Formats: sequence, structure tokens, C-alpha cells
Amino acid sequence: MTITPLMPVYPRCGVRPVRGEGCYLIGEKGERYLDFASGIAVNLLGHGHPHLTKAIQEQAATLMHVSNLYGSPQGEALAQRLVDNSFADTVFFTNSGAEAVECAIKTARRYHFAGGDPKRTTLITFKNAFHGRTIGTISATDQEKLRSGFEPLLPGFKVVPFDDLEAAAAAVDETTAGFLVEPVQGEGGIRPASPAFMAGLRRIADEQDLMLVLDEVQCGVARTGTFYAYEQYGIRPDILASAKGIGGGFPMGACLATERAARGMVVGTHGSTYGGNPLAMAAGQAVLDIVLDPAFLAHVRQMGERLRGALEQMIPNHDHLFEGVRGLGLMLGLKMKTDSRGFVAHLRDHHGLLTVAAGDNVVRILPPLVIGDQHVAECIERLSAGARDYDIAA
Repeated sequence: MTITPLMPVYPRCGVRPVRGEGCYLIGEKGERYLDFASGIAVNLLGHGHPHLTKAIQEQAATLMHVSNLYGSPQGEALAQRLVDNSFADTVFFTNSGAEAVECAIKTARRYHFAGGDPKRTTLITFKNAFHGRTIGTISATDQEKLRSGFEPLLPGFKVVPFDDLEAAAAAVDETTAGFLVEPVQGEGGIRPASPAFMAGLRRIADEQDLMLVLDEVQCGVARTGTFYAYEQYGIRPDILASAKGIGGGFPMGACLATERAARGMVVGTHGSTYGGNPLAMAAGQAVLDIVLDPAFLAHVRQMGERLRGALEQMIPNHDHLFEGVRGLGLMLGLKMKTDSRGFVAHLRDHHGLLTVAAGDNVVRILPPLVIGDQHVAECIERLSAGARDYDIAA
């Protein structure tokens, strides 16, 4: 037998974490890494946060799972808190971001079905988007690396250029159910949508009775400096998919919707065995305890500005490697003039700095939201050293 016990679908590197402390990961031989990847925007409170850890421990000792056939005091409480702090009127809990997007797609289609217009099934999506790896979510993207070998894919998606309002408007026809868009493309290269684009999608949706569906799996839950990124665009979506940071490291997601948008989601239309389990709800409550504090959100914005400023100051020293910085809050991308994957590996293997490669030759910088000035300084020190080494290696 040559196949590994873990199905070999990941290009796993030599980092083998066994423990985490705040903004650091520790490998099995005691190696320490500055973690500015955060499990790809998941560990927003860092590793071993005492409030989150205590909440999970206490809930695990009390009740971990029951069927959704029964009432859920825990789910009701967390859903109410999300409703109170967002555009939404109702929430469906999932176990992942892809599941949250799947629920969002179903909600958008079911809206039109319930309204007597069942031909409206197509969602307009955008080039270089990433919505997950289920058959439904890879059908919503144009990325060949995600789609290859999995045909036939699902119909019902039309892909147009990102941040191109004219193209989005031209794609609308009698079969359109709505738009599915990331306010900030993550895998696509940390590309924030323009305010005019987001406002335009909202206007078209209102004029033509379409659903505006936001994928905030990566950019949501305080990552950009507001609870959800849509707040910075002055709009309100109809449906929103959330995950990653919402559990602080515990697997969970959520699909949020207005009462109007969810009119078709009645008994029997959707479900999840594990979604909304008490253990996940405890983790979600602990995360919200921290991130809904206005002072915490102000801290994220402040650290985002300092990290961006430090990166921008560093770039001229290595301007043959770097082009610029983009993103919002602590969801930042360092645009390179060469393949970012090699540089990410170099930082990891030689300088103990964990980042994530993204499309368009971008290094994703996604630190825990609890970072301080010392972590910003350490990141820049390791980045600069890595750039100097990489200069020589290149």
C-alpha cells in the first residue's frame, strides 16, 4: 500500500504543530512560529484564549450534542445575539463555511420558488471567487483548479468579472435569482470590492427583486474591523454566509437571512445533524463576548492600520519583490512581483513566520485579532529578513 492513511489531498509542509500559545504555534520538536495565518482566518482569538477555552470545557462537560428534533436553548440564544447585531432576522447554523454557502444558495433559490417564480434559479458569481469545495460551491466559481475532474458540475451559476458592475447588470435575465459575492475576495488575492460596486449590486437587487448574497466566510466576524464587512459599504445584504472566525477555531458556520429572504425556508427544506450543537454554540457565544466589544473592534482597526503602515514602509527596501498592500483591517495582502507561494514557504521554513499564499501572487497576512504592537514589529522583522534572504536565493 502506497497511499497515506490521511488522504493525500493537501500538500502538507514540514510544520507539525502540537500546541499553540496566543499568536504562536509550537511544533512537535519545540519550534516556535509566529502565526500570521490563523488557520486561514479561523483562530481570531489566537491559540488557547482563556475565555474561549473555558467556555468549551464547561460545555463539553455539560452537553455536547443533541438532535435538532429537540428544542435548542443554546442555538436560540446565539441566533438571537447574531440577529441583534446584524441585518438578519433568522439564522441557520452549520459546521463549515461551505455548508453556510450551500444554505445561502438554497435560501436564495427557495425565495423565488416560494414567491411563485421558480424559474429564477441562477446566481451571478464572480471570477476568481472561492466559496468552498462541495460540488455546489465549486460550481459557483470559474477556477479550473477547483473544478477539474469533478464534472458534471451543477447548473445555475453565471460567472462575470469581479468588481465590474456593468458586467453584473448585463448578466441579469429572467432566470436570475441574485448575486453571490465576497465583499473581500480571500483566496482570489485579498481584493476588496469597491463601494460603488457593492452599492450597485444592492440597487439592482432591489429594483429587480433579486437576492444579494454575501460570502463573508473569510472576511466576517471582526476580521476587517467591523463585525461584518458589509457594514463598511453602507449596505445590508439579504443573505450572508459566515464561518471561520465565528467559532474561534471550533468548527461552525452560520447562514444569516432577513425574514423576507427566508420566506421559503420552512420545515423540511433544510437540515444538519451537527449544525447548532451545544458545544459549537458555546464557542460562538465566547467569541461574540470578545469581538462585539466596540473597544475590541477599534483595536482590530488600529492594529490593521499599524500593520499596513509597517508593510508599506518595508516595501521600498525590497521594491523588486513587492508591489503594494491591499485589504481591510487585519485581512491584508502583500502583492508580489513573483510567485507568492515560494516566498510563503521561505518565510515559514527559514524565518518561522506563517502566512498564506493567495491568487494574483499575493501573500495573505491574517494574524489573530488579538495581536499587539510587538507582534506587528516581529512580523515585519521576519518579513524583512525573509525578503533579504529571498533576494539572494532569487
